Formats: sequence, C-alpha cells, structure tokens
Amino acid sequence: MTFEEIFKSHPAPTSLDRDTLLRCIRECLDCAASCTACADACLSEDDLRMLVRCIRLNLDCADACGATSRTVARQTAADLGVIRTTIKACAAACLACGEECERHAVHHEHCRLCAEVCRRCERACADVLALID
Repeated sequence: MTFEEIFKSHPAPTSLDRDTLLRCIRECLDCAASCTACADACLSEDDLRMLVRCIRLNLDCADACGATSRTVARQTAADLGVIRTTIKACAAACLACGEECERHAVHHEHCRLCAEVCRRCERACADVLALID
C-alpha cells in the first residue's frame, strides 16, 4: 500500500484536484530527501567553507518540504489559508535552494541534481497554488 492509495481512499476527500495534490506531496517528499542528501554530501566536500550557505538552504528546504507534504496530505477540514501559506513558503525555499545549488552544480553533481529536484517541487507547489487562488 502507498500513501497515494490511502489519500485516494479518504472518506471525505478534498474538493481540490487530488492528482495535483498527490504530485505536490510526491515532489515535496523527494525534495526533502534530496536536499538532506545534498547537505550531507556537501559536508564531505573539500571546499566546505564555500558550501555553508548551500548546506543551510538544503536543510531549510528539506524542512519546508517535509512540513508541506504533511500539510497537503491532510484532507479533513482543510484551511486553505494555511495550505496556501505553507506551499508559498515551500516554493520560496525551493527557489532559494535551487538557485544556490545551481551555483555549485559545475563542481558538484549532487548540487546539480538537487537543483533539478528543487525546480520540480517549486513547479508542483505553483500548480497547487493555482488550484487555490
């Protein structure tokens, strides 16, 4: 069983497009794990001092994505204002982290890959915001 099956079997489903919400949840989960892994990889690089901001943004983004995935997964009595604010914060974290990782992408493959994941998550968040606004 996967979270998608549980989400779709909810007895009082959200009125928002569930496939868009599920994509956002998946992208947030992937981004949280990717950012955590990228931060860890950065810690092992020789140019650690150059990566301090990247590590910080990776960890901030991972936290924002984790919180967003959990918030969006809840369908009962949803407060769209809270969801909107959470998703906007996640998109902002993904934007900042993606831009920082891109700065290091030439030298670090994990940063290049992480930037791509951040961009996908940012787009998934934007798609949910389009449903709400």
